[in-house]
Parts: sequence; C-alpha cells; structure tokens
Amino acid sequence: MIINIHKKYLLKKFLKKIFLSSLIFLILILIINLIEEANFLKGSDSNFLIPILLSALNAPSLLYEMFPFVFLISTQFFFIDIYENKEIYTLKQFGMDNLTILRFLTTTSFLTGIFIIILFYNFSSILKNEYLKIKNEYAKDKKYLAVITKNGLWIKDNQEHEIMIINADRIENEFLINSSITRLDKNFVITQNIVAEKVDVTNKEWILHKAIITDPDNKSLKYGKTNIRTNFDLERISNLFSDLSSLTYFDLLKLEKDYKAIGYSINEINIQKHRFYSLPFLLSVMTVIATIIMVYNKFKHKLLFNLFIGILFSVIVYYLGHFTNLLGENGKLPIILSVWFPVLMLLSLSIVGVIRLNEK
Repeated sequence: MIINIHKKYLLKKFLKKIFLSSLIFLILILIINLIEEANFLKGSDSNFLIPILLSALNAPSLLYEMFPFVFLISTQFFFIDIYENKEIYTLKQFGMDNLTILRFLTTTSFLTGIFIIILFYNFSSILKNEYLKIKNEYAKDKKYLAVITKNGLWIKDNQEHEIMIINADRIENEFLINSSITRLDKNFVITQNIVAEKVDVTNKEWILHKAIITDPDNKSLKYGKTNIRTNFDLERISNLFSDLSSLTYFDLLKLEKDYKAIGYSINEINIQKHRFYSLPFLLSVMTVIATIIMVYNKFKHKLLFNLFIGILFSVIVYYLGHFTNLLGENGKLPIILSVWFPVLMLLSLSIVGVIRLNEK
C-alpha cells in the first residue's frame, strides 16, 4: 500500500512536470509563431486578430513535434525535484531504487505517448488543417490549387489571361499520364480542350505528347508534341502535398489509397505513419536518456550543466531524425529504418548506462 501511494505521488509529480514543460514550450511556440504570422500578413488587409488565430491553430502541431524534448526536459526536472527535496532517500527506503524509478517513468512515458498519438495528434492535425485553409486566403499564390483524389490529380492554374483546369490519371516519374486540360477565359468560357497521352512536367513549360486540341467549334487537331506554359513544374506539384501534419491518421490512410491509385510516391506518407507509431518508443527512450544524464553526472551539483546537455542532446536528436527521414524520402535508406534508426540508436547507447544505473 505504501509503495502504491509513492507511485501515485511520483506519477502526479512526473505528469505535472510534463504539463508545465509542455505549457512553457507552447508559450514559446505561440510567441515565435505570432511574430512569423504577423510578418507573413504584413501588407495584407487582415486585422490584428488573424495572426493570433493562425498562431493558436498552428501551435499544437508544432508542440507535437517538440514532445521528445519536452519529455527529456521534464524527466530532468523531475529528478532535480526529488533530490532537492530529499525524496529520493525516502523512496529508496521502500525499495524504489534507480532502476525501479526508471521503469516507472518509462512506462508512464510510453502510455502518455499512446495518449498523445491517439488524441492529441488528431486534434492538432484538425487545427493545422484549419490553419492552412485560413492562411491560404492571405497567400499571394492562393489562386494555384491542387488536390489528389481517387479520380486522379487535379490542378487549377489561374494565369493572367486565362484559367486552366488540369486532370491526370496518375503520375509516372516526371510525366502526367492520360491528361485532360480545359482552358477558360476570365469569364469562365471554355476556349480550348486538350487531351494528351502524357505530359512532361519537368519544367513550367509543359511538353504534351500525342495531344488532341479541340476548340469551341469542336474542330480538333492532333499533335505529336506541343507545349503549354503553366505555373507548375514537378517540384512544385510535389511540394503541394508535403504537409501531411494537417491530416488525421485516418485521413492519412485515405490519402495513401489515393496516392497509390495515381502512382504517386507514398514514401512521405509511410514516413509520417511510422513517426506516428514510433513516438511512444521515442518518448520512452528520451526519458531513459534524461535519467542517465541526471544520475551519472551528479545533477544536484551541476544543474545548469546537465540541463545544457539535455538541450544539446535534444537538438542532435532532432537533426538526426530529420536527416534520416530525408534519406528515406530519397531512397537512400529503407523507409521504416529511416524513422526507427534514431530510436534504435538511442536505445543502444542507453543500454550500458541502464545496466549500471543502480551503482550510482
């Protein structure tokens, strides 16, 4: 009963540290993001509430990305607290050594991570989606729209003197396959219909292969190869679908089916999914690393030094994860390995420290 009471006390203390650390990170994110949004909207006709709204909608998604660092810092402050208050000695009297405390914190981190990916992730993605919708209204290039559905790729290209509606069955390398292009004037009157077997979109000057161009009088001409000028190239088309943080997990699964239907690469979706799966494990490993840092370095005498190590370590982990994800997207590493490699590496590094933890 006494041990259970102590575990409840430790759980409350640890969760409080996570909450306070999350709140601090959230406030910093809001301030920084507010400055960025205000700068983005500079010169627009928006009122002063729009930057605040955008910052609030985007903040949960940014905080989600920061949770590994939140858990590392929270664990450090947790140990600082129980040692400064001499609570560690009371815990040891009831059989809670360093390993027992570590197991308790790691389990708590893992379960909290499951809560985060099930509830917080989907909540933040819904807000992120609203954020992108509102921000698009003030973007200079909002007239250029694109979407992928089960009916293929759709693009609306609003040019100076005309509008083009572009549809393609699928994407193969740098080609749009079985494309149709409808050209309209500013009054939305059709001026031309184009059907092409494939379209090279490497540059903004698209090359149409085996094209049939039909005018409003239903007169058609066939071309082995012809060109049209657009505002899109392959890089820009790819970038339009890169912000997957605005999709809930189930939306992500639906988009994966749509991508497969048109032959579009699902590498980024697989990376996003495995980042979702790996988060509870990453949070647990970060808790282990923080415990090792604090216990091994006699934190009660080197508070600022250990906090600095924690922050530096967080930055290294962030850039390592970003680097391996890029390798996965570029095909240099298997997709699954590109996401899980930082977790496995950190776990491997911490094993030796965990084995000797009770000696400290």
